Amino acid sequence: MTRILVVEDNPQNLKLTTVILQSRGYEVVPAGDSGAAERAIAEAVPDLVVMDVALPGKDGYALTRELRARPDTAELPILALSAFAMPGDAEKALIAGCDDYLTKPIQRAVLLERVERLLRTVLPAASPASDPAPPPSAARGGGR
Repeated sequence: MTRILVVEDNPQNLKLTTVILQSRGYEVVPAGDSGAAERAIAEAVPDLVVMDVALPGKDGYALTRELRARPDTAELPILALSAFAMPGDAEKALIAGCDDYLTKPIQRAVLLERVERLLRTVLPAASPASDPAPPPSAARGGGR
């Protein structure tokens, strides 16, 4: 089963994201802050991370940069999920190492489409034959 780590400090957004992903059959590991996310990754590296960027303490940008610096998580797909929707916000997340950027409020169909697209870059067997996975550099938006 595909394992997704959801890093989100807002309990309602964490629950909503979890329910949406579980409805599609994903195993979801919730983390309310960077420390919980780091502990979850130390136990088992997930297949994908949905990362809120505005976290208390160490923010999602810093955590993403740290994950990119580690050999075991350097290629881990990371979808930034943020309420920040101003010009330059997506670019900031991509520069930090996120593969894609999605703004809140969370829209079920859009979240699932983005998650599935990113997963196809690391789990090609899950990709339908009629929808070939883009090369990893295209999915990452060239941000790293």
